[in-house]
Amino acid sequence: MNPQPKPLRTIAEHMIGVPAGEIVLRDEGTKTNWRVEVGAFQLASHPVTRELYAAVRGEAPANPPAPRKPATEVSWIDAVLFCNRLSALSGLEPCYSMGEDPDAQDVVCDWAADGYRLPAEAEWEYACRAGTSGVRYGELDEIAWYRANSGGEPHDVAAKAPNAWGFHDMIGNVWEWCWDRYDPRVYGPYRVFRGGGWFDHPRGCRASCRRKSHPTFRVDDLGFRLARTANDRAPRDIDVM
Repeated sequence: MNPQPKPLRTIAEHMIGVPAGEIVLRDEGTKTNWRVEVGAFQLASHPVTRELYAAVRGEAPANPPAPRKPATEVSWIDAVLFCNRLSALSGLEPCYSMGEDPDAQDVVCDWAADGYRLPAEAEWEYACRAGTSGVRYGELDEIAWYRANSGGEPHDVAAKAPNAWGFHDMIGNVWEWCWDRYDPRVYGPYRVFRGGGWFDHPRGCRASCRRKSHPTFRVDDLGFRLARTANDRAPRDIDVM
């Protein structure tokens, strides 16, 4: 049997355990806050790279042309399929069941499965803040690639300072897909992405900033990060404020 490529052998080393807790999310459009209880989970220390994406899917997305840069121009559906494929290659139970709906509204996540998945939006912000409560977890130039310092392109992952829990690039470099739909009543299948990207102004590079896109769209500053469940339940909304 041929050994696994190095990116597959080392992916577990980049997963960081996050303790259970809770986070208050905010939608600026509706001026609504809601508190979410978050179970213990694992999250990758940096976004999925082109190198890892190519090792799992057989080829990397078209841009950017460097192995350690984040994989971008990846749709939400692409990211879900990647997670299932990586889980199977790693001998884990895939989290997602795929249907035939072109808008991916019939995709189901088994939160108890031990495979790789996208983080829930609440998990993402909880890990991004790492116990802080400010606009972001550090000085923007120290932690993020954004419009003022990126030179108009993404950069290798983990080149900027991490937050207190060891996560790099939670702010800036590329936006990251999350599991959640943005607002099903208004935007239907559109999914949330978080974190800000290399072309964004500081306002887009905040821990609370939420944006959305159709699950089939591919964007040059939008990638994703891997998560795994450490218990048997999904994050749960516990009240609205």
